[in-house]
Amino acid sequence: MSATANYLLHLADNAVVLGQRNAEWCGHGPALEEDIALANVSLDLIGQARLLYQQAATELGGDATEDRLAYFRDVPEFRNYTLLELPHHSALVGYAKSDLDYGTTIVRNFLYSALMVLVWEQLQQSKDEQLAAIAAKSLKEVRYHLRHSRDWLVRLGDGTDDSHARVQAALDHLMPYTQEFWTGSSMEAAAVAAGVGVDVAALKSDWDQLVDDALLEATLQRPKGEGYVTQGKNGLHSEHLGFLLSEMQGLARSHPTATW
Repeated sequence: MSATANYLLHLADNAVVLGQRNAEWCGHGPALEEDIALANVSLDLIGQARLLYQQAATELGGDATEDRLAYFRDVPEFRNYTLLELPHHSALVGYAKSDLDYGTTIVRNFLYSALMVLVWEQLQQSKDEQLAAIAAKSLKEVRYHLRHSRDWLVRLGDGTDDSHARVQAALDHLMPYTQEFWTGSSMEAAAVAAGVGVDVAALKSDWDQLVDDALLEATLQRPKGEGYVTQGKNGLHSEHLGFLLSEMQGLARSHPTATW
């Protein structure tokens, strides 16, 4: 598989997995406006995934299509960050009484959107003209995602004692997973060498500044990002991705020859 195709799949898998996760809030949002807001964020991410899968299918050729890439690959073939496949709560958080914790959702969207604002901005200079065009479109969308999640991070972090504690617990749980952003992979190195991808490690100082500024305003303490470094982008996933894909891919796999 070419460096370009591999890299496109990494970006597409990130978008489709987080889009699927955020879509779980549809009909369950804490307020009607937020229900709609997260649905729109999901639609943006799935739209990005579609464009990226279409371009990857062109690179791969043969019988590859966007639907085959999204619905007929198995867990080890996905290249998304592990952070994005986690459920909307942590087993380590004592207050999590349901499967949907809004603080966890907001923190994850913030950490990822802060990264992708920087990534899409750089990818506008990609040698792959189609990827550069996708980046320009996606940058506009992810700026909104970052603004939305940052606003809620500050609102909850600097809110009541309860909201502050919940968001701090979510941050403590999720921050270690961001180490995967900065840990290199052969897939990314090949894309950078080809002039297609971005050296994400070079964006860390800018990401740190975005995160630290928001946490200061939200009166939250930045936890240490230490411990085991996840390897989702290398195909080594948590147990959660299989359940997510089972739900996302179930209909297409049950009726593989159907025309929708």
